[in-house]
Amino acid sequence: MKWNRKKLSALKYMNVLVLPLLAWISFNTHGWLTYLPLIESFVFVPLLELAYKPNPGNLTPEKEAQRKDDPIYDWQLYIMVPIQFALLFVFLFSMQEAGLTLVDKVGRISAMGLLCGVIGINVAHELGHRKTWYEQLMAKALLLTSLYMHFFIEHNRGHHKNVSTTEDPSSARFGEMLYTFWIRSVVFAYISAWKLEAKRLRKKGISPFSVQNEMLQFQLIQIVFTLGIGLIFGWTVMGYFILAAVIGFLLLETVNYIEHYGLERDKKGDVYERVMPHHSWNSDHMVGRIILFELSRHSDHHYIASRKYQILRHIDKSPQMPTGYPGMMILATIPPLWFAIMNPRIRQIKEGGLAQAA
Repeated sequence: MKWNRKKLSALKYMNVLVLPLLAWISFNTHGWLTYLPLIESFVFVPLLELAYKPNPGNLTPEKEAQRKDDPIYDWQLYIMVPIQFALLFVFLFSMQEAGLTLVDKVGRISAMGLLCGVIGINVAHELGHRKTWYEQLMAKALLLTSLYMHFFIEHNRGHHKNVSTTEDPSSARFGEMLYTFWIRSVVFAYISAWKLEAKRLRKKGISPFSVQNEMLQFQLIQIVFTLGIGLIFGWTVMGYFILAAVIGFLLLETVNYIEHYGLERDKKGDVYERVMPHHSWNSDHMVGRIILFELSRHSDHHYIASRKYQILRHIDKSPQMPTGYPGMMILATIPPLWFAIMNPRIRQIKEGGLAQAA
């Protein structure tokens, strides 16, 4: 692979490694230093995104074609798998340390939870849309670290089909608080995954109780993995791991909340209109785009789910978030403030002011 300025520029997504580095520091220090990943994610990054204007620029067709099949972008995802599992085991070993204070434990668990959400689920989301068996296997492995393997089924076969409708548990309704959304989305997305897998097997003439049922496989793998942690590291450490996994998937659900809040697809008879760019909130804020592998260009992702992260586009008709993902996630945790800022934008969208709802 010949290295040049373009190749080096592509490595900008390796800025995500700041989080694993800070997590490693968290697992090997005490006191306030264990909170460095939280400080980076929800203080430093949001302030940067407030300081810099979003960049709506798109690639030229020639540059897009060059990036589309450049393996350097794929390898930046692949290396996240060993990094995630290595840091998980560092975390588990660190939680066996004698004399940890409550402050230390909370800091380290929160750091692992951020890894589960940012590295584990986010990278799994991208790889889960790929068609090769090994990329899908890596996606499932990463989801294992958040005990959320059913996301692989529900997201691809459920969420992308039903997004921005009342049939999608992962799309937040107008006026719905984040905390009630968490409960609804977590419970009904899990149920939806079982239904989708049963439907897939029935179409093939296979019983849902077959060993070919991926949901059954996922539950077994997650139980064995969790119990294995308990047997090797102790049941208390196993509890810490479960707490970190919960933080990981609640981060995912918070992202789901901000990505589709209040947006609705029109329905004619029993058929919903096609998923369009204006059915997802979009963010062109550069810091969030880089550390989340362009997840924040979510409108184009839902419009054409097969597009790789490095070529996702800004689309003028997509509603724009007032700030980047980390800032929006903080905003969502304060319902009155969230509603005060976002509800007028929803009303403006319904009146036809899509482009002006930024």
